[in-house]
Amino acid sequence: MLAIIGGTGIYQLAGMQVDEHLDAATPFGATSGAIVKGRLGGRPLLFLARHGSGHRHLPHEVNYRANIYALKQAGATMILGFSAVGSLAEAIAPGDLAMPTQYFDWTKGGRARSFFGDGVAAHISTAEPVSRNLVDWAATQAAAMGIKLHRDATYACVEGPRLGTRAESLFLRQAGCQLVGMTNVPEVFLAREAQICYATVCIATDYDCWMEDPAMHVSVSAILDTYKASLERARSLLDALLAGPLPEEEPEIRSALKYAMLTPDDALNDAQREWLAVLRR
Repeated sequence: MLAIIGGTGIYQLAGMQVDEHLDAATPFGATSGAIVKGRLGGRPLLFLARHGSGHRHLPHEVNYRANIYALKQAGATMILGFSAVGSLAEAIAPGDLAMPTQYFDWTKGGRARSFFGDGVAAHISTAEPVSRNLVDWAATQAAAMGIKLHRDATYACVEGPRLGTRAESLFLRQAGCQLVGMTNVPEVFLAREAQICYATVCIATDYDCWMEDPAMHVSVSAILDTYKASLERARSLLDALLAGPLPEEEPEIRSALKYAMLTPDDALNDAQREWLAVLRR
């Protein structure tokens, strides 16, 4: 089943037939809000607003573990996220869509970034952290609709909530990053630990602050104006995607824990076995 994680400005999916709102409690705490289970375009779907209803959670306050765990428990095997980002590449203009396939973690360690630890040891491979099938699926549909969508970008995730300095922006460009955002880490890596195929459609809102011209530097008002103008294209892309068949799930993602676990099952307690069984589905 496909799950949609809505970023800034996407707190519900218009036209979604809602069957139920699922409990937000998990072994890892509360999710950003209730998971909406229903149908859109005739397709079963899960939806979660990353920042909660009314945008209550800053990026570092989001309980990413609870969100991913709850989506997996609800039946998600694929996640397509939507996120606002700054562009670190001139070719990715404000208003353009982009899909990262690599991530650079520049957060500061304050986020719970793994399901594992506290007696359960595993090392998941994230050399290729994103589902290529999901990226191909979205990029092909965007091209057919004449929507500009850049693919194979590298997303630098920063801590926030402040916007970055020019020195940081230049550093991330020199590190080979084309996008900068605050939310996709650890979300993308937790999805892999949960054996969920994951990809994100990013909406470039600005050129961050690396350009020489101060007039091009990011501001919150500019971010929101550009983002709102681009949401319609992103939503039309989603509607078109849901009207057709879903991509195939990659077997290597859906079995990512097979060789990652180090702690034997007989060394786990009942609670650990219970949440691990959900991730292994």
